[in-house]
Amino acid sequence: MDIFNFLLETGFWMATIRMATPLIFGTLGELICERAGVLNLGIEGIMAAGCMAGWTWVYLGGDLWTGIMFAAFIGALFGLLHSLFTVHLGLSQHVTGLGITMLASALSSFIFRMLLPKATTPPKIVPFQTLDIPVLSQIPFVGEILFSQSALTYLAFLAIIVVSYVLFRTPIGLAVRMTGENPMAVEAQGLSVFSIRTGAVMVGSAFMAVGGAFLTMSAFDAYYIGMVNGRGWICIALVVFASWKPGKALLGCILFAAFDAIQMRVQQQSGIAIPYQFYLMMPYVFSIIALIIMSRRAAYPKALLIPFRKGER
Repeated sequence: MDIFNFLLETGFWMATIRMATPLIFGTLGELICERAGVLNLGIEGIMAAGCMAGWTWVYLGGDLWTGIMFAAFIGALFGLLHSLFTVHLGLSQHVTGLGITMLASALSSFIFRMLLPKATTPPKIVPFQTLDIPVLSQIPFVGEILFSQSALTYLAFLAIIVVSYVLFRTPIGLAVRMTGENPMAVEAQGLSVFSIRTGAVMVGSAFMAVGGAFLTMSAFDAYYIGMVNGRGWICIALVVFASWKPGKALLGCILFAAFDAIQMRVQQQSGIAIPYQFYLMMPYVFSIIALIIMSRRAAYPKALLIPFRKGER
């Protein structure tokens, strides 16, 4: 078995882009929060809440796009809760984030059990379908990979461009970045550090929830308890890998997704009696190595994890 044959298959790269999509949303969300100086460890639970919210909306009769909006709204609410404790009360961002993760994950499971107490098999919905872009999808190899995906995947790539532009080309983005670097300077300009951080955490959490909703509304067609499966924690590592830059975040997401896709192919085709846990471990090991290499010179936001108290110097 030649592992490099995978790199020549359009199916492999199509799967890689599809698997990278929730990571892109989650990583962008975490990046926005951290750029404003707030570490959001609630991402794992917020993504789970997004899974549940989007699926529930469609299962109860709503359409797919309003389901995505509802998931984003639920994510923003958890972001508001997180910012209330960390931004306004100045409590530990680590403890609060872990609390949000446990709350959102448990609440999602509870609602699912309450909604379907006797279900042995998760009910299915009609998810987003593959959307071929005319002309572009006909381009050999590249066209099939990039332009034969679901609408949410196209939205994820668009989000990379929009977030990059807003963060580095607009006054709002400058205010967010300065809040994460020097909140005292932001206060001196008459801007509210509390409002900027709260808004950034809410927007970032909405992105995270959309990443979760992708799992139930595009990648799969049902909700399963535990389906986020650690993707939120990977997104936190990918922010560091990307040096807090959206463009590099895209590269990191695709790299991890490729590692994950490779382990699936190797696990299916390997004739060696190796425990499946070894293959599951592979993408995480490769990602840790890449993280170490890429993050040695990463310049993190100087005010990250530091509570802001108005008037203090």
